[in-house]
Amino acid sequence: MNEIEELSKIDLSELPQLKQMLFDDLYQSVYKNLHLELGSGPVLYLISPNYSVLTPAQADAVVEFLKRKETLLDYLKEAVVQNLILYSAVIDVNSYFIEQNGGLVLARLRERDSGGRLFEIKFYTHAPDELISHYEDKIYIGRDFLDLFNSARKYFGIKEHIQSLKLQYNRLLERIDSKQKKSDDLKPFLQEIKESVNELAGESVSALDTLPPVMDFGKLCGNDLIAVNGQYRSLNHFLIELHDAVDEFECRLRASDHADFARYVTKYKKDITNLISYFNIKINGLLTRSISQAKIRHP
Repeated sequence: MNEIEELSKIDLSELPQLKQMLFDDLYQSVYKNLHLELGSGPVLYLISPNYSVLTPAQADAVVEFLKRKETLLDYLKEAVVQNLILYSAVIDVNSYFIEQNGGLVLARLRERDSGGRLFEIKFYTHAPDELISHYEDKIYIGRDFLDLFNSARKYFGIKEHIQSLKLQYNRLLERIDSKQKKSDDLKPFLQEIKESVNELAGESVSALDTLPPVMDFGKLCGNDLIAVNGQYRSLNHFLIELHDAVDEFECRLRASDHADFARYVTKYKKDITNLISYFNIKINGLLTRSISQAKIRHP
C-alpha cells in the first residue's frame, strides 16, 4: 500500500482543472461525507471528511501529509465524485443504503503502480455512529477507477470495468485454491463463469474497436447513434449472462459447505450488477435520448 507516499509527490498545479459540475442532493451528500481510506506501508488509514485520522492511531507522517496536501485531497474527492456521476451507477443503485447512512461513503483507494496517476477505488457505506466501533459491518457498494491526470474516459470507461471483472475472476480462483475448496462440485460453475467472462472480454474488444472512443453527439447522425447503441446493448447482454452464471454459483455456495466463500462471490456479483445498471441508466439511456433527438435533426 503506497497511496499516501505517491499522493505526497503530486503537485496540484500539474493536474488538469476539473470541470464545474452541479451535484444533486444525493451526490452533494456523498461529497460532504466522503471518507478516504489511504494506505502507507502495511497500514490502511481511515480519514474523515475534514482530514483527520480516525483509525488506527495517528502517525506523525500521516498527519503532516494531511495538513500539507489538504488542497490536493479536496481535488481528489471532487474528482472521485465527478467520476461516479459520469462513469458509474454505484451511487444511484445504492442510494437507499447511502441515504440511510446520512450520505457516508468510504472510498478505499488502491494505487495501480502508476506513480500516483491511476487508482482503483472500492466503495462502502456505513452507519456514522458505528463507523469506528463496528467498522467490520460496512456494506460494499461497488468500485470505480480514477486517472488523476485525465478526466475523460474512453468508451465510457467500459474497458476498465471489464478488465477488472476478468482480474477479479482470477482472484476468486486463487482464493478457492488457497482454501483447498476447488472441489468437483464447483468445477462446472467455475468453468461456466470462466467461459462467460472470456466471451465478454473478447466481445468487448471486437465491439469497442468499431466505436468512437469519445462520443461527439453533435457530429453523429441518427443511424450512427442507433448502431453505437446496439453495440453497447449487446455488451450488456453478455454481462447479464455472466450475472446469471455468478448468481447460480453464489446460490450453490450458500447451500453447501462452502458458504464462507460466498461473500467473495457476492461482491463480484455486485460489481456485475452495478455495471449492468450503468449500461441501462447512463450509457444506453444517454444514447436513447440522443437518438430520439437525432430523429428531429436528421430526418
